[in-house]
Amino acid sequence: MEIRRFLEKDRNALIALWTACGLTRPWNDPDQDITRKLSVQPELFLVGELDGQIIASAMAGYDGHRGSVFYLAVAPAFQQQGYGQALMAEVERLLIAMGCPKLNIVVRSANQHVLNFYRGLGYTADDVVSIGKRLISDT
Repeated sequence: MEIRRFLEKDRNALIALWTACGLTRPWNDPDQDITRKLSVQPELFLVGELDGQIIASAMAGYDGHRGSVFYLAVAPAFQQQGYGQALMAEVERLLIAMGCPKLNIVVRSANQHVLNFYRGLGYTADDVVSIGKRLISDT
């Protein structure tokens, strides 16, 4: 798998990947999420391409205090083959190069499969509660 920056030609394939992986939600427009990310640290918006097909993605960021990653996805047919691990290693490498001391990841508490994936990469649960407030409605 080649890991590279997102290109505009990847947009439709990426939305299809996120849909196939169950990452889309009615209150988040994935097309708008892509447009927003392209305006902030586009160098941290990665895709994994295999034989001309987008099979993986990660949307990372660094605010000067903590790093984050969203939309980590690997197409169902390619899961458990090391592609997600390779993508996270690249995200970590890029964030370390920026001086990022810690990476925070938000995972839905019911998503045990993904929690187990991250535990396998050495991530542990922090004693925090994630809270949020929608500032712009996508619907």
